[in-house]
Amino acid sequence: MRRLLACFGRISVPISDKNVTNLKRNRTPIPLRLIRLARLALHLARGLTLVWLRFPGLSESARDVLKRLWSRKLLSILSISVRKQGAPRTLPERCMLVLNHISWLDIFVIDASYPATFIAKSEIRGWPFVGWLCTGVGTLYIERGKRAEALRARQAIVKEIERGVLIALCPEGTTTLGRSLERFHPALFQPALDATAALQPLALRYLDAAGLHTDAAAYAGETSLMGSVWAIASTRHMVAELNLLEPLSSHGQTRRSLAEKAEAAIAAALRVPAPQRTPRARH
Repeated sequence: MRRLLACFGRISVPISDKNVTNLKRNRTPIPLRLIRLARLALHLARGLTLVWLRFPGLSESARDVLKRLWSRKLLSILSISVRKQGAPRTLPERCMLVLNHISWLDIFVIDASYPATFIAKSEIRGWPFVGWLCTGVGTLYIERGKRAEALRARQAIVKEIERGVLIALCPEGTTTLGRSLERFHPALFQPALDATAALQPLALRYLDAAGLHTDAAAYAGETSLMGSVWAIASTRHMVAELNLLEPLSSHGQTRRSLAEKAEAAIAAALRVPAPQRTPRARH
């Protein structure tokens, strides 16, 4: 359980100099940035109102529709389109969606296509607007340093999977620029084993208007939340590319083997090296 609690730290990742030129080419005029921010603020306020007043009384399917429509509108305001590759017609039943983690935007990119309940570190609860929205729609939080809380969170995740809720997980436990992959933490895969759920690996990357990788969406390193929002609003257009890979069965697996298989599949799809793992100790 300690590994489960330790996986939600942040690492310092510098913005690459190579990407500066692409960022400048894809800049929006300052008046347009301010208009986007004003529209975004109104949309966030509307989202909070919906969460407080309407969300509690809705059925699960109605909540999914609301999350999907609201997320699509947010992406439209920021001029972000979603492109799916290899997408199956339907996700497996009792499914845990596993993806690499780049930005706070990841949540809404996923919800725009596959409304899900996310597993997140408890610090997100305190984020202005974004954190409040995540809490309001039922995000399951992991408390670092509290074993009993981690066990309760694991049990809650299993119950959600068993009643057919799609769970989304970013098992790196941190954000990157999307040009590399951090090691997946095996402890986070235990609920999939407990609920006999399938894993749906998903490789996510952000592209600029020219179809090249962009760091503009990244919420990594020392970037503040407001700094990240400004960088995204300053970008003329982005494409969030979702590559849904072959589902992985949890039958006969261990949480370590599930982590390694999901990690390898996503690394291959992103065309980045798979993270190095420490060899198991021999007894």
